[in-house]
Amino acid sequence: MNPKAEIGTNKGTIEIELYKEDAPETVENFIRYAEDGFYDGLIFHRIIENFMIQGGGFLPGMEKKEPTYDPIKNEAEGSGNRNERGTIAMARTSEPHSATSQFFINHKDNERLDWDNSPDEWGYCVFGEVVGGMDVVDDIASMETTTVKDRKDVPKEDVVIQEINII
Repeated sequence: MNPKAEIGTNKGTIEIELYKEDAPETVENFIRYAEDGFYDGLIFHRIIENFMIQGGGFLPGMEKKEPTYDPIKNEAEGSGNRNERGTIAMARTSEPHSATSQFFINHKDNERLDWDNSPDEWGYCVFGEVVGGMDVVDDIASMETTTVKDRKDVPKEDVVIQEINII
């Protein structure tokens, strides 16, 4: 049985089923950050409707919170999972094995983020899917955005992750 995570936000709760067997290192990394309370008080800092919502790295005011663990191996191809609407994946830099604490929830099917469609041939590792609260994801994705500290697509109103509980 796969573990689940409840992402409690000031906009509602998003329930995620985690694919522990498909992406074991990625799921373990996410659980470790959640159980440490790392995500508590962070925001969904990047929102692009019909693409994704991203969180796990910034406090309100776009103050960066440094990750507490080393980057993990990109398990995208090995997991076999696709970046489809409602799936959760690890965010990373242009370096394939750079994912730490940031994650995103796909707001639509994003085939170009899959390992076999990505220009870098690595893609982004899907490690779970929304099983409750997709309406909350839709509400967040439709929020008005602005630019803050040279960062685009920042919601005008903070979407705060109050806590992430592993159940």
